[in-house]
Amino acid sequence: MRVGEIAIAIGAPLGLNGTVTSGIISSLDRPVTAGGSGELAFINAIQTDAAINPGNSGGPLLDGSGRVIGINSAIATLAGAIGGEIGSIGLGFAIPINTAERIAEELIATGDSETPIIGVVLDTTFTGDGAKVSEITAGGPAEQSGLRVGDVITGFNGRQVADSTELVVTIRSYAPGEKIEITVTRNGQSSTIPLTVGATTKIG
Repeated sequence: MRVGEIAIAIGAPLGLNGTVTSGIISSLDRPVTAGGSGELAFINAIQTDAAINPGNSGGPLLDGSGRVIGINSAIATLAGAIGGEIGSIGLGFAIPINTAERIAEELIATGDSETPIIGVVLDTTFTGDGAKVSEITAGGPAEQSGLRVGDVITGFNGRQVADSTELVVTIRSYAPGEKIEITVTRNGQSSTIPLTVGATTKIG
């Protein structure tokens, strides 16, 4: 996928069955959090301006050849909208199909799915570049790899990490058991640490 390529959404927005909308891929690897007052979902998303509204979220996002490239999942909204929701403003987000396929295969094979983790709690009040570690999970991948409280994670497999949200959505795009490398700043010194992605307890 490349930014600027055709993107097509299919579904039933606002109850209008069999609706097709089109646009382009606006951005790739966009860190997005979605959800209400309950648990948030973290998505390393495909951004598109193809119109997505309640009813075609959950449907496929296709490329110009009709291949599924993502699952439409969220839209940006403007503050002050009546009832807290408005229609598409050209900012829609889809779960990349590789991530969706991995989760679907887990569910089909076992009836469960796992959430990838590295075993840290992040300081969400940290305002510098990167994601600051505030806690380490005992026995988790981070502890086993030598990560310490106070470390600032600035890179993930060669990709720069701007903040804690970007780190979380990047981790969620990997599968448990995959080997990665994270770049860490500690006491002003930068180093690269190999780490194996772990998983939460399975949930059905």
